[in-house]
Amino acid sequence: MKRTHHCAQLTKADLGATVALAGWVDSIRDHGGIIFIDLRDRKGITQVKFDPQDDANLGARAAQLKPESVIAISGKVVVRPEGTVNASLPTGEVEVNATALEVLNASDTPPFPLDDAGGDKVNEDLRLTYRYLDLRRPKMRKNLQVRHRATKAIRDYFDAQEFIEVETPALFKSTPEGAREYLVPSRIHPGQFYALSQSPQQFKQILMVAGVEKYFQIARCFRDEDLRADRQMEFTQVDVEASFVTREDIYALFEGMLQKLWRDVLGTEIRTPFLRLPYHEVMNRFGVDKPDMRFGLELQDFTELFKTSSFKVFAATATGGGAVKAINAKGLADITQGELKALEDAAKSLGAKGLAFIKVEGGEWKSPIVKFFSDAEKAELTAKLNIEDGDIIFFAAAEWERACAILGRIRLDAAQLLVKRGKLTIRHDDWKFLWVVDFPLMSYDEERGGYAATHHPFTAPVPEDIALLDSDPKAVRGQHYDVVLNGMELGGGSIRIHQPALQKKVFEDVLKIPQDVVESRFGYMLKAFTYGAPPHGGIAFGLDRMCALLCGTTSIRDVIAFPKTQKGQDLMAQSPTPVTAKQLKELHIQTVMPPEV
Repeated sequence: MKRTHHCAQLTKADLGATVALAGWVDSIRDHGGIIFIDLRDRKGITQVKFDPQDDANLGARAAQLKPESVIAISGKVVVRPEGTVNASLPTGEVEVNATALEVLNASDTPPFPLDDAGGDKVNEDLRLTYRYLDLRRPKMRKNLQVRHRATKAIRDYFDAQEFIEVETPALFKSTPEGAREYLVPSRIHPGQFYALSQSPQQFKQILMVAGVEKYFQIARCFRDEDLRADRQMEFTQVDVEASFVTREDIYALFEGMLQKLWRDVLGTEIRTPFLRLPYHEVMNRFGVDKPDMRFGLELQDFTELFKTSSFKVFAATATGGGAVKAINAKGLADITQGELKALEDAAKSLGAKGLAFIKVEGGEWKSPIVKFFSDAEKAELTAKLNIEDGDIIFFAAAEWERACAILGRIRLDAAQLLVKRGKLTIRHDDWKFLWVVDFPLMSYDEERGGYAATHHPFTAPVPEDIALLDSDPKAVRGQHYDVVLNGMELGGGSIRIHQPALQKKVFEDVLKIPQDVVESRFGYMLKAFTYGAPPHGGIAFGLDRMCALLCGTTSIRDVIAFPKTQKGQDLMAQSPTPVTAKQLKELHIQTVMPPEV
């Protein structure tokens, strides 16, 4: 039987037509010997009726069908009896009286329910083991469709802006200054390795030297790093680079892309221009450089206040160059001991020795540290934090960056506790876009005793700060920028260094990369820059993260067809796996297993 329609297509306009449908048995019901089947394909559902009075053999065969079996049917479209119309389905006014049935493939009983409600309750490892069944669920099918529409919208947008899509190699050279790489041994060149590309960064800059001017790519990238809800070892970037652009050009270009994406996929208009905040302000207010701005609970600084405090812990930090910060988790004074312990453990994981707090209940401030506070200190805390009955105040005292990070984490965890109590509402579709700008170009790495690029070593410094590269690298501002939405970094980029002398200075004089290492890793690029490299800049967006936000899920695994688990495994295909000694010999390598613990 050749399909004449899909399973969401038939309406009352098709009454009397003989049709052929094919798909999966979504459900089967026996009403007094009359068999009703909801037949499902990727478009939707049509109800099919098998009446034994019309054909007893056909009815008996239909009664033996199991859910998820693949069948083809033909029959006549008829109106559903009064009172049986399903208004939630496009096909809900009609059904097909079956006159033929072909079982294309019988199904075993699935290991979990394939409806959204049932499937959501199943352990994720089981869903990933049977990913081909999980992807049959309406939610997962919709996620793949959203990803398709998002990718199409992006390609259409950049095509209209006269960008061209260029594929760059997945097999690159090892440049281990970034995240850990995946290495690929070369059979032809014994003892030498490729690295799977972490991003097309160097290639896209070379394309600018080549005069492409406007490049984009939906690029597969690879990083051997610990996985979590918003990170996979293989992921997809919307990678873009353009010549003769400024930061303002990049902001406008990508705000336009995101506008089109939200409009085409969700039918939602987002407002531009996006808010822009400097890195230091973002850290001071939210404790993290990818802030969720859908709620308050902002950090407040009390370093000056506590410099002369009787509370020696705060005073020592404040006078020793550190910072004392606090947040008011409004309405969370009813926190349980278990919840408080979890917050304290989170703070300790970021380097805190503990988590100082004050509960305000029945008009009384309750905390062992309150006795050290003067009336003036209490008054300023009350005014700046708007302290009221039922609140709880959390403090962090440490070097500035760590104090910010500790309270940034407490802010997010406290918000979730307030949501759980119904005291705070955070909507997934409250779109709060933000550009984070004016990052420092360099940070000081205490472990290695030197400077490290905060973005990557190709980022251009702000022109008026270049002179500070010799005297105070930490004070140099970089021309890089991040786009943040609802606590998730969507993408980041920068204006690049295009002068070979400046790039070499950053490598050798600031980052202290030995000259021979610079030559082996980046020599071809520095040489290319001597042949007329234009000013250029760009950005890379995480396609997986954008699609997760569009779909209203917190895990990018839900928008990737075949993701890895947090342990880096494909449970469906059962990889990674050992390889044979013959394969290793051909690659001129051998494995050394770690000692058993």
